[in-house]
Amino acid sequence: MNYLEFEKPLAEIEGKAEELRALAAANKEMDVEQEAAGLDRKAADLLRDLYQNLSPWRKCQVARHADRPHCKDYIEALFTEYTPLAGDRNFADDHAVMGGLARLDDRPVMVIGQEKGFDTKTRIERNFGMARPEGYRKAIRLMDMADRFNLPVVTLVDTPGAYPGKGAEERGQSEAIARSTQKCLEIGVPLVSVVIGEGGSGGAVAFATANRLAMLEHSVYSVISPEGCASILWKDAEKMREAAEALRLTAQDLKKLGVIDRIIPEPLGGAQRDRDAAIASVGRAISDMLKELDGKDRKALITDRRKKFLGMGTKGLAA
Repeated sequence: MNYLEFEKPLAEIEGKAEELRALAAANKEMDVEQEAAGLDRKAADLLRDLYQNLSPWRKCQVARHADRPHCKDYIEALFTEYTPLAGDRNFADDHAVMGGLARLDDRPVMVIGQEKGFDTKTRIERNFGMARPEGYRKAIRLMDMADRFNLPVVTLVDTPGAYPGKGAEERGQSEAIARSTQKCLEIGVPLVSVVIGEGGSGGAVAFATANRLAMLEHSVYSVISPEGCASILWKDAEKMREAAEALRLTAQDLKKLGVIDRIIPEPLGGAQRDRDAAIASVGRAISDMLKELDGKDRKALITDRRKKFLGMGTKGLAA
């Protein structure tokens, strides 16, 4: 288990319990189970206290946790007959974006998501989930295909933002993001999206302009990262805690503001503590959201989606 900074007291208690059990395993005459069980109870109480009322900055830390399930994990666990589709038919295949045809509960769908990678090698290969223009153009191609064959689209959002490199800008990064967002608004099939970790800037909006948008309980969704916001407003990235408070980037705030439609509960301690339970919760939420859109014709889906986004901001910051 990788522990976050605010979880250090928890790490100490759980570490002591593990040490006691390791000593008992090495020496069969030692009976430490009662003491270890007491430490387990203490750790469980502390875990509940830590996660009962997380600050926005702590939620950012949890959303970025290296052990959280990523897009690839959700696709492998929830979808069957997944057939990956590669390339934008123009420049290259962007490995930060994965997608293809699949079945969800035996229903054919198009699934698209951002993959960060889980170790040094895969993180570099996936560019830490930061898509280049060809990634967004791949997503446009897959959404077009889904529209042509009347397949619902499911998107899984987990990105710090679009890649800001020189090559990406030269190949039309902003135009690709805008066209991906436009394509989300144009397709006449159900489009549901889940923020499973970070939803950063236009890189997330390009996938999340959906009929139904859900967020995991400890995920974040914002126009800019807290560090970036602090650097611009206060010229000091260390003020990221204040920026996180001001950005209203938590699922709870965004639900009040009408930006998202539902919050998906996470296991106690975050999705990283019980990956299977978190993945199952996301699967149920996706199925429920698709059922809500069943029976709606092409025109109704497009109109509802446009009204949803045109109406954002009407509740105001006092909500």
